[in-house]
Amino acid sequence: MSEADANDPDPEIDRINLRISRSFLEVVDESWRERGFNSRSEFIRYALRDAVNHPEGAGFWKDLAISEADLTDGEAISSEEMRATYGHDDE
Repeated sequence: MSEADANDPDPEIDRINLRISRSFLEVVDESWRERGFNSRSEFIRYALRDAVNHPEGAGFWKDLAISEADLTDGEAISSEEMRATYGHDDE
C-alpha cells in the first residue's frame, strides 16, 4: 500500500486506473456532463453498477468496447450491421 493510500480518509474506497483512448474519453466526458452527473468518477461508478446489476446487457457493452477499439484502429462496421445485430430501425 502506498503512503497516499494509507492517508486516504476512506479506507473502504479503492482507487483504480483506467486506460482508454483520448477520443473515447471525450465521449465519456460529454456524456456525463449532458446527463447531469457531478463528475466523471460518478458517471463511471454508475455505469459499472449498471453493468454488474444488469449482466444481460454486458454483450452490448463488450461489443461497444470492441467497436471503439476497431474504430481507433481504423476499422468499423456499417450502421446496417449494427441495426441487424441489435434490432434497431431508426431510419
